[in-house]
Amino acid sequence: MKKIKVLLVDDHDVVRTGLKALLSIEEDMEIIGEAVNGQDGIEKVAQLHPDVVVMDLTMPVMDGMEATRRLSTAYPDSLVLALTVHEDKQYFFEMLAAGAKGYITKQAAGEELVFAIRAVAAGNVYLQPALARWLIDDYQRLTHTSQPAHGSQQDTDPTGLKVLSPRELEVLELVAQSHSTPEIAEQLGLSPKTVSRHRERIMKKLNLHSATELVKFAIRTGLIDLD
Repeated sequence: MKKIKVLLVDDHDVVRTGLKALLSIEEDMEIIGEAVNGQDGIEKVAQLHPDVVVMDLTMPVMDGMEATRRLSTAYPDSLVLALTVHEDKQYFFEMLAAGAKGYITKQAAGEELVFAIRAVAAGNVYLQPALARWLIDDYQRLTHTSQPAHGSQQDTDPTGLKVLSPRELEVLELVAQSHSTPEIAEQLGLSPKTVSRHRERIMKKLNLHSATELVKFAIRTGLIDLD
């Protein structure tokens, strides 16, 4: 099995130690290095060529935002997943603009981080569902300002739902409502890993590549109504 090579960039020793303990038990992941700030992170990426860089935002010398901008240009194959205490709309959009392929807060469950790393490593974008609401708001705002007088058949046709099983529909609806994997697992009486597998199958069936696209699909097909 080809392992996902992960670089941890965080200025707190205790955080890096905790992340190593969490990720080291995953058979498909390998922690290949650590860095204490953005500048150190860039140097380690140049040396080690990780698949995923788990990047803190607030650090001395160089913050995660600037480091992400530079990495996305100089080392586009090393994909950045932001892991931060900042549950803040401005940081969220600025990190995505800087080139981050995912954004998750340190308040998230460990299972959520593991899923996010796998998603980013697979070439997808991962946004913590609780934060995806900001993208939904922007999407709806743009839709309302650009929508023609009569929606097209593609906008209202829910046939894409037919490929999903009843359980997958339940999972999709809860994902679109910004529930986390552990919350969905508790509501449906499943394990977090089972929920993650359902979500992966949903994305494969619908040819979608991120939680944001799942949310947009659910809105477009009428599975959820946020009005």
